[in-house]
Order: sequence, then structure tokens, then C-alpha cells
Amino acid sequence: MCLSLNLHAAEIKSQPLQIHGFVAQGVIDANNSNFINTDESISLELTEVGINASYQLNDDFRIAGQAVYLNGGKRYHAGVRLDYLLLEWDAIHNETWRASFYVGRVKNNHWLYSSTRDIPFARPSIINPQVTYFDGFRDVAVGGDGAAIKLSYNDDAFGEIDFNFSRGKSAISDDQADIIHGKFALGKIDHDLDAQASIYWRPAYSQWQFGVSVNNSSFSYNQAETDNFFDSDFVFEFYTANALYEGEFWQFSAELVQERQVSDGFYFPEYHRDEIGQGYYVQASYKVEKDLSVMLRHERFYVNKDDKNGSELEQNSGGLIPAYFGFHNDTMIGLSYDFSNNFRVNAEYHWMQGAARLSPVILPDPIANDSKNWQVWAIQFMYWF
Repeated sequence: MCLSLNLHAAEIKSQPLQIHGFVAQGVIDANNSNFINTDESISLELTEVGINASYQLNDDFRIAGQAVYLNGGKRYHAGVRLDYLLLEWDAIHNETWRASFYVGRVKNNHWLYSSTRDIPFARPSIINPQVTYFDGFRDVAVGGDGAAIKLSYNDDAFGEIDFNFSRGKSAISDDQADIIHGKFALGKIDHDLDAQASIYWRPAYSQWQFGVSVNNSSFSYNQAETDNFFDSDFVFEFYTANALYEGEFWQFSAELVQERQVSDGFYFPEYHRDEIGQGYYVQASYKVEKDLSVMLRHERFYVNKDDKNGSELEQNSGGLIPAYFGFHNDTMIGLSYDFSNNFRVNAEYHWMQGAARLSPVILPDPIANDSKNWQVWAIQFMYWF
């Protein structure tokens, strides 16, 4: 995609300054949940406006960045944010090897669609699979302040192999903090460290690609002078394995996810929680004709692999948190139609079950989300240049 960081080298060098952008506006409705709003009304909070640019300083160095305005209801806070702003050093580039180094606010390129989740027309759907691309962590997961490296190897025998590593952290605004821990927690949450690695392999002359990734993140909560909660530490480990097939008419993709969440403190100083969650999604799209595609997807996620129906969660909370907060299932059908080479409309319908991927993350809201089953439909028009 022209808006990704992997712009074609020849194009960049022939035109040192590249400027691109997009505007996307839609309508969305989610009933029986606070996924978009609390009154469950049809909403226009499906707005994405972005501008990105890159400038080739010389054969080896370039600067790239992107700023966006988002309004997605309660999926993430409304406003402007800087997704990335980095300096890239293309240190090695020959027929077999390539090594690039990045410093600044770097992008997350580790998950299957992480490098394109911030671009409406480049991602697979309006709402990404929440098992991997949870909107509540959107701003933290898109990228962070730090450094990254990308190593690529390509030959006719082994195919293409890409290795990525990044280390940094993300600033968490007060609005983003409300999405994570809710408005009743009055303290400050910080993203202390994020270290990620991934490797992808595309066999020679194959339409398949396979990859694995690992992420280790730590967060801390510092209680306010007057607060309902206590100082705490959170560790988040996230592992994925994925596969992608890209044919002339068909595209298949799937990601398996395992995450470990460790919490110390917060509810009371001696509180400790260590759980392993698991999930997956599988999706397929078919190009009916040149400009029309249809997509089907199914995803499942369990907060605790040993409590898949959430009964222990409800019991341990004294009945305050319903069992359906322990899982998230989604079956989706979607359509995509291109009016031209830079104007598209997407439409999709989701049958949701469970509330494990609804915000706030740390302090669930069973009042606003009082139903195990809920549905979402969305239509979004998008233009890019």
C-alpha cells in the first residue's frame, strides 16, 4: 500500500517527498453494549482523517510520519494523535539482504495487519478482529517511542524471510486511561516498557505466508491522593501465530493468540492475578468481480483458558461481573465495493457474543453491557490520495 512504511525504493528516490492522506466517514450502530455509545443509538462516530508524509534525505536515510483524527465512539477516545514519526536508516540493501533501522515513534509491524490497521482502505474490514486488534488498546498497540530493526532475506531457494524487533513505550493520555481502567480510577497509568519481535516467511514462488510474534509489555498504576484503588503493576505477554494466502480471487488469513496477564495490586495491595487467555480468528474474502468483494470471519477469545464460560469470573467477583465478560465471539459478513481506484465503501454486520473485548478493560461495566448477545452494523465511505 502507498501509505505503508514499506514504500517502493525506486518511487521514493525518484520523488523524495511523498504526501498521502485519507478521509473516511461512516454510520454505525451497536445494540445492547457500550461499544459505540451508551444510549445504543445509530451514530456517525466512525470518522477517520489522516495525513502522512515521507522525505528521502539521501540514498540511506528518510523521515516518515502520520497524524490522524479519529472518532470511534467508546472504542477509543476522539481526537488527534501522532501515530508515528521516525527516522529510517536503510543500512544494507542488496539482492539478498536488507537491514533497516528506525528511531523515533516507530510503527508496530509485528502482527499480520498491525502495519495497516491505522489505514481504513488497507485493513481487512471496518472493525478489525478484536481478538488481536482490540480497539481499547489501539493507541498503545499502533506503535511507541523507541527503536526498531527490520532484517530481510530473499532468494530463490528459501523465499522471503523478514525479522522485526522493536523496543519502546507509548504515552497514555487521560482519555486513553479512561478507556483502559475506567473513570472511577483517579490515578495515572504509565506504559513502562514494550518489547516485540516477529518473523515472517513466504516460501519461494508461493502465495502463502507464515509468521509468529511475541510481545512483552509492562504497565504501572500510581494511585492519586484520594483514590478508590492502589498502586499496581501489570504485565502483558502476547503471542501470535498466523498464516496468509493471497490468490487471484481468494484471500485467507488466520491468527492464533495466547496472552498472559499478571496483575499485582490495584484492587488492594495484596491482590494478585495471573491468567492465560487464548483466542483465534479465521477469515476469507472472495473477489466476486473486479470492484466487488465479500468477506466472512469468525473469531473467539477467552480471558482465561481454564474458565472459558466465565463462571469462575462471576463467582470470584461475587456476582458483580457476569460470566459473559469472560469471553468474546464474533461472526461477521462484509462487502467492499470500489467506485474508483481511490474511493470505496465497506459494509459489515457482526453477531457478537460476550463482553471480554469491551472497554473499560480493567474495570468492566456490566450496567452498560447488560446483554450476552449483541450486534453491530457499519457502513463506511473512504477516499484516499
